[in-house]
Amino acid sequence: MLIHPMPDPIAISIGPLAIHWYGLMYLAAFLQFVWLARIRIRQPHIARTGWTKEDIEDMLFYGVLGVIVGGRLGEVLFYAPAYYFSNPLEIFKVWKGGMSFHGGFLGVLLMMGVWARKKQRNVLDVWDFIAPMVPLGYAFGRLGNFINAELPGRVADPSLPWAMIWPNVDDLPRHPSPLYQASVDGVLLFIILWLFSRKERPRMAVGGMFSLLYGCARFFTEYFRTPDYEVHLGAITISAGQLLSVPLILLGIAMLVMAYRRPSYPASRA
Repeated sequence: MLIHPMPDPIAISIGPLAIHWYGLMYLAAFLQFVWLARIRIRQPHIARTGWTKEDIEDMLFYGVLGVIVGGRLGEVLFYAPAYYFSNPLEIFKVWKGGMSFHGGFLGVLLMMGVWARKKQRNVLDVWDFIAPMVPLGYAFGRLGNFINAELPGRVADPSLPWAMIWPNVDDLPRHPSPLYQASVDGVLLFIILWLFSRKERPRMAVGGMFSLLYGCARFFTEYFRTPDYEVHLGAITISAGQLLSVPLILLGIAMLVMAYRRPSYPASRA
């Protein structure tokens, strides 16, 4: 049986300045976005639509704003409104962790809409472009959660080789759920989506595939995570994360149906 290493959440400390691992994981997520986006704009079907390095750098500012503001507001509104409304100053302490992917997802979609309007691009093409770069960024975020000893898993069978005791929770063996989500919702989804997006697809197909696959993956991995709260729907009980994933699954299905029913390919801007 393993024991969570409980690393110091501060990676570097210089006098009063403290740099947290959680923040470094988000920095890594943004850097990988730039790296993958530069590879993506060299793919022939993307190059024909006129994407440039300048577009990526400009878009990144909007994306960072959407992730941070949307992610934090999602955590506040979706998961712990009573706590944060009672302790409003805690809302601004993002270095402690607590970022909702679903909130960040909505924030990014909104800011990409603003950017698309500024650049006179179809927002659906923008969503299709960024979708393959999102899962690895998500994986880095989950690694930050693990370092912070956040999001402990449900109690596991002690015979499970990777069952892990979280000293900040109790002495019971648990699933290392952040690592599950980093691997399945992050790395595995990235591989599938990156391969899918290497060929030209109808407008909305890549974005729809991301929404569907992430929703399904998150619904599955939530079974191994201690829920923030549970929702009872008749005889069915699901976690908050699973409930928030259902709209993503439905959205993905709808986007894929529309994409392939009447295929529409983005026009070249070259």
